Amino acid sequence: MIRTAALAHIRDRRLLQARSVGKDVFYMAGGKIDPGETPEAALHREVREELGVGVVAYDELGVFQAEAYGHSPGTRLHMTCFTAELDGEPRPAGEIAELRYFTVREYAAMDRVAPGSMMVFRRLHELGAVDW
Repeated sequence: MIRTAALAHIRDRRLLQARSVGKDVFYMAGGKIDPGETPEAALHREVREELGVGVVAYDELGVFQAEAYGHSPGTRLHMTCFTAELDGEPRPAGEIAELRYFTVREYAAMDRVAPGSMMVFRRLHELGAVDW
């Protein structure tokens, strides 16, 4: 089981996704929760490392469990996802090569998608927060 914290940052009814250097898949911004770290602390750390901004306020969107993309079959992802207000404009930092905002349809049309991200897209669409 891979435990992660992720950011669901929405702009113009599109959800932010990040692509790491050397990867061809866009994921939720965020990352693994370190031993002894809370999901909230991991969110703050990962957003600063990957997007170069701080989290001002956040709400938990939910916990999403899916197959962990890019890992051996049977490896599960346990992702605590948060919506958040940021203290600046997200930009690629650290290992992040590219940031893009997607509608559900735009993300689903990619050659490869992360199952956990797809679950978040669907949930946000159900809530009326992102466009299909």
